[in-house]
Amino acid sequence: MGLYDRDYTRGDHGSHFRHAPQMRMGFPQITPMVKRLLIINVAVFLAAIVVPSLGVFIYEWFQLDAGSLPRASQLWRLVSYQFLHGGIRHIVFNMLGLYFLGPTLERHWGSKKFLPFYLGCGVAGALFYLLLVAVGALPGGVMVGASGAILGMLAACAILFPHFVVFILIFPVPIRVASVAFTGIYMFFILTGGHNAGGHAAHLAGMAAGAAYVFSQGWRTKFKFKAHTDRVQRKTAARQNLHAELDRILEKVHNSGIHSLTSAEKRILRQATEAEKKHGKI
Repeated sequence: MGLYDRDYTRGDHGSHFRHAPQMRMGFPQITPMVKRLLIINVAVFLAAIVVPSLGVFIYEWFQLDAGSLPRASQLWRLVSYQFLHGGIRHIVFNMLGLYFLGPTLERHWGSKKFLPFYLGCGVAGALFYLLLVAVGALPGGVMVGASGAILGMLAACAILFPHFVVFILIFPVPIRVASVAFTGIYMFFILTGGHNAGGHAAHLAGMAAGAAYVFSQGWRTKFKFKAHTDRVQRKTAARQNLHAELDRILEKVHNSGIHSLTSAEKRILRQATEAEKKHGKI
């Protein structure tokens, strides 16, 4: 998978997007999930080099393969290909991107949200590449690397932290300028079928997924709140209906005796009694 050859560093301004934390020049303090991802990526890369036969097995079974329908259908490859790399240069720049961008996002969202976001951007890149191959827009082949996930983080940081600065070679560039430039470059190579068009497609899709995740935060929060509210209302209504039915059953027992209850009414009474014993309430 192709790689954008960029180092990353932090900008010296805070973001005004949703009270995002301020960012200052310097090396980031590594966060738990980023640390695990770095270790896994490097360990897999070194293991494949030290034990060549193991490397053959790993790449055979875990790289993304759009040239084979059976392999393209193996869903684990959508995630596993992100932990494989095609050379020193490839893994070094991807891990630099993860190291400089990941900790800020993990601190901002928390580890439980950061990991699905990171892997999801990589999955989006893989799916877009497979789609382009399926419709005949690109030739099928294999793909490895975390670039889709890295570029997803780049897009997210460009939105959340607009004053973040990236270094392209030795030149500092505002992150939003870099993101727009990368988008244009990737679209050009995809449309012209240039070298590594499949990798560029994954890059572009990863960026789109990262941006979509950030921009959708508002409606996702509203949706979750509404779903939670609806769930609470349904439980409250069900509890009220149960109490009303239980009152009716108890009234019937008082007036006609327990033998007058139907099997359904006895079941409700039994369930209510068990619930009261277990929770102290119905």
